[in-house]
Amino acid sequence: MDDQDLKWFYNQATGQVEQGKVSSFENRMGPYDTREEAAHALDIAKARNAAADAKDEADDDWGKN
Repeated sequence: MDDQDLKWFYNQATGQVEQGKVSSFENRMGPYDTREEAAHALDIAKARNAAADAKDEADDDWGKN
């Protein structure tokens, strides 16, 4: 058994949480350590994107003082 078989994934196509690599990689988000984390995959991705966008914006302004 592979370590990934114990991890949790969110299936974007069905909106379901799955344990292991059940679905195609095209629809799978993860891996996550818990079912709860996988259930909030879209929220986690949104927060990470917002943080990355904020960092990019800050980096763009580094020479404008």
